Amino acid sequence: MEVSGKTDDVATDGVTRHFSVPERPMKSITLFSRKFLRGSWAFLLMATVTALGCQAEKEGLSSRQFQIVGDKPACCETEAATKSGATSAGATEAESSSESSVAQVTGEEGGKAMAIRITSPAFQSGQPIPKKYTGEGADVSPPLEWSGVPEGTQELALICDDPDAPTPEPWVHWVLYKIPPDVTKLPEDLPKTPKLENPPGALQGKNSWTSGQTIGYRGPMPPPGHGRHRYYFRIYALNTKLNLPPGATKKELMNAMKGHILAEGELMGTYERK
Repeated sequence: MEVSGKTDDVATDGVTRHFSVPERPMKSITLFSRKFLRGSWAFLLMATVTALGCQAEKEGLSSRQFQIVGDKPACCETEAATKSGATSAGATEAESSSESSVAQVTGEEGGKAMAIRITSPAFQSGQPIPKKYTGEGADVSPPLEWSGVPEGTQELALICDDPDAPTPEPWVHWVLYKIPPDVTKLPEDLPKTPKLENPPGALQGKNSWTSGQTIGYRGPMPPPGHGRHRYYFRIYALNTKLNLPPGATKKELMNAMKGHILAEGELMGTYERK
């Protein structure tokens, strides 16, 4: 019989002896409790570490500063994936918006206008323009050549201006438009007339001078000591035929070209008067 941890043992000689038996059930319960508590602490520690990792991820910190081992917690991976998806969507939308705005300006649905290569036998891009083509020389228009005009071009137009002039707007040196699309070069010394025979049907507009020769090309003539000026020759391929009379201004030409530019090219020369 077992009572309160004591057992009576009746021997064969008739003498009853009392002895204690270890309380095994109580010890087992104690060991189980200790293991359970250790497990609980471990669980709480891991839960805390995981929560800190997620919080760090939200605040833009590296989760590896808080995690002992392993990669990012599942919660952080889910949030990261969501943020990544949102960022990608935003970038795509911005990119699409940018391309749309360019397309509205150029008139091309595919985005940026294609590039036309324009050069001159008289000078290299970024190099000084020979005096012959300036106001200090013969003041004749320089020869120009180009390639890369895209299919669908109906007309070409050309503008030359000086953004370094001490004026509110770039100083206009040349406005030329309604150039046939199959023309690939201009000879030097074009006549300073509103209508040209070569290229056939081409028209010339007004430069920025208010007296003297106001139609056609007038070469560089920057103020003495004003430093080096840049002169940009820009050619435009248009998907329509412009309805402009002879003698148009640069502003009128730019407004007429808006939304119709398929491609463009640029050549820059310099000039300085000491």
